[in-house]
Amino acid sequence: MAVTLVNPEGLPEIDVYRQVSVATGSKLIHVAGQVAWDGSGDLTEQTAQAYLNVATALAGVGASFDDVVKLTVHVVDWSADRMPALLAGLEQAKKQLGSTAAPPASLFGIAALDVPEHLVEIEATAVLD
Repeated sequence: MAVTLVNPEGLPEIDVYRQVSVATGSKLIHVAGQVAWDGSGDLTEQTAQAYLNVATALAGVGASFDDVVKLTVHVVDWSADRMPALLAGLEQAKKQLGSTAAPPASLFGIAALDVPEHLVEIEATAVLD
């Protein structure tokens, strides 16, 4: 495997991701931000679908979430009270995929995405040997 995920001593352990990823592969993969195209207004459902779309993009080039070195999540009108819905969507998708991957991640609250119906966008960077 080209990616090792670690929580270095001295940094907090976060349940949903690791603080650092070390990649040793030679093929770098950038997945464009993925959204839910079904138009559902539910953050949990959109998060799950966006994550599954990232998985589809990765699979299309022979990768999986085990190869992801960094996730970036953009959420429209973010506030801390939206965290349970976001996490529920991630867990729903991870369960469907059978994935336990927890790469480093960044979460950004934003004003808007490409269309008003989209609430969340997830992009990924991965590496393969």
